[in-house]
Amino acid sequence: MPATPPASAPADAPAVTQATPTARPAKTAGTAPARPRSAVVFGVIALVLIGLNLRAGITGASALLHDLQAVLGYGALVAAIIPSIPTLCFAVAGAATSWLSGKLGVEKAILLSLALLAGGLLLRGIPATGMLVAGSVVGMSGLAICNVAMPSFIREHFASRTSLMTAVYTVTMTTGGTLTSVLVVPLAQALGSPSAAVGAVGIAAVAAFLGFVPVAMHAHRHAVRTTARHVSPWPLLRTRKGQLLTAIFTLQALLAYALLSWFPYMLTTMGLGASESGLMFGLMQLVSVPAGMVLIAIGSRPGMLRPAFYLVSITMMVGIAALLVLPVGLAAVPAVLLGFGLGIFPLVMVMISRSGTSTAETTALSTLAQSSGYLLATVGPFGMGLLHSATGSWSLPLVLLLGLALVQIVVSHLLTGKAMSAKPAGAPGTVAPDGARAEGK
Repeated sequence: MPATPPASAPADAPAVTQATPTARPAKTAGTAPARPRSAVVFGVIALVLIGLNLRAGITGASALLHDLQAVLGYGALVAAIIPSIPTLCFAVAGAATSWLSGKLGVEKAILLSLALLAGGLLLRGIPATGMLVAGSVVGMSGLAICNVAMPSFIREHFASRTSLMTAVYTVTMTTGGTLTSVLVVPLAQALGSPSAAVGAVGIAAVAAFLGFVPVAMHAHRHAVRTTARHVSPWPLLRTRKGQLLTAIFTLQALLAYALLSWFPYMLTTMGLGASESGLMFGLMQLVSVPAGMVLIAIGSRPGMLRPAFYLVSITMMVGIAALLVLPVGLAAVPAVLLGFGLGIFPLVMVMISRSGTSTAETTALSTLAQSSGYLLATVGPFGMGLLHSATGSWSLPLVLLLGLALVQIVVSHLLTGKAMSAKPAGAPGTVAPDGARAEGK
């Protein structure tokens, strides 16, 4: 992003504490420091390995929750708590990411998060209820920190390619989640233990940790020992930008996790066989992979960001409506539509990566949007289960999701409007609207 002369700060701009320049070598205005080719290659490899892990730890456990309960023998309360652990950890641990990144740097914070993720997932392989819960908390806390820090990592290391690298990151994330959900059940059968299969998912997290070590070492060698610039995330909630980014992240996360948690079980209770329900679940996630690529390709074109958000939000609404009214024999229709609707996540991450005038502010915005968003999104999977238990039907939960999908369309309209770019050039918090490239191309 080219540097622009400073402008007077708008009324709603957050207070920024800055002691000395950032913990990186000084950069020439409008340019990024040259990086060795090996550092770029290792950065891309690390990005792919991290992406493959960021949903696998969730979908791997979701596919085996019934088997885990049957083998470990935990009760209904624990069974209700386990699916809510990811979003709760995303909210609590994610809130500390801005502070942690300021203390350690983005790369070291990500390395620490990958260590927690790998350790937690491996811990879940011990066949005991306590280890399953503790491992989930540790692993999902690492996942939370990594989720929040990745937009800042992309901004810092791939400033001129944020759209491309965000697409790579989110597509590999969805691919990893899809492959894990498909393969973990046969793996559990081959190993003779659902706990062993859930723990085996941690091996991929170990690979991501090892793949990121060279990136963290390169960043450490080239760091300057100065006090890092820090932006507190919470004052950003008083800004229009912070409010809208938090709102869109909350809505997409609530819809996504409500569906990811209950879609196969929903189809089973509607009369579809367990294997067919699993197949539809895999189809939904599989469709979200090319959907994210298509949506970023559309949204990156000048003037097309708003249509891209319209397209994905309307498709999500139609998919929920189809699930509500179509017979279960046509479950492939809502599976495809909902899968396309899940493709909104890459668009939201691109918006966050492009937002802010520095890595510190991008981290603060990512912390705000993800920690607040995931905390509120916990209502999705937990509320769906409670409403279904209370009413004995999925109609009311789906009608409420339909209403939230409509709200998502409204928020998407506001997020991509000209008002988001009304701040003076160079002022904190400018967001490029309607697909305008923030990289200065």
